[in-house]
Amino acid sequence: MTTATLLPEQPTRRDVLYLATGAVAAVGAVAAAWPLVVQLNPDASTVAAGFPLEVDLAPMAAGQVIKVFWRGQPIFINHRTPQEIESAQTADWQSFRDPQPDSARVKPGHEQWLVVSAICTHLGCIPTEHQGNYEGWFCQCHGSQYDSSGRARLGPAPLNLALVPYEFLSDSKIRIGTTG
Repeated sequence: MTTATLLPEQPTRRDVLYLATGAVAAVGAVAAAWPLVVQLNPDASTVAAGFPLEVDLAPMAAGQVIKVFWRGQPIFINHRTPQEIESAQTADWQSFRDPQPDSARVKPGHEQWLVVSAICTHLGCIPTEHQGNYEGWFCQCHGSQYDSSGRARLGPAPLNLALVPYEFLSDSKIRIGTTG
């Protein structure tokens, strides 16, 4: 009795054509579906600006600081007292490491409101309000101190607390995240 050895079948020309046709069809299906998937994404201007956040300031007492979140980052809203405003306006800001007058950090006519990022400019910690030597914020991680205008005064922080875009909708309501 003889044993026949079974050899694997060699692909035929028809097999190659089936594979090539299937690959072209798959690429075509992805190419046709791609615009449909992409159009589901939000508009680029919406993504860049983040969703606006409206905050009612009416319940805030003078001297109170609240923390809200916009675009995933904490924001301080400080209802400054007359003493804090005077201290911020009369400080010798030209000698600061990141010199900026108080008038450049608040909206004209609304000097009692300061809206800044709540992230320390040294290593990204969140400072605590009404701490330190300057009636502002103190970062307990490395000792950075900011005044009531959010300007870096002591410690390793190289820059002032960052300003965030906002506008007043009324005397008691702001919108954080405006694009205009």
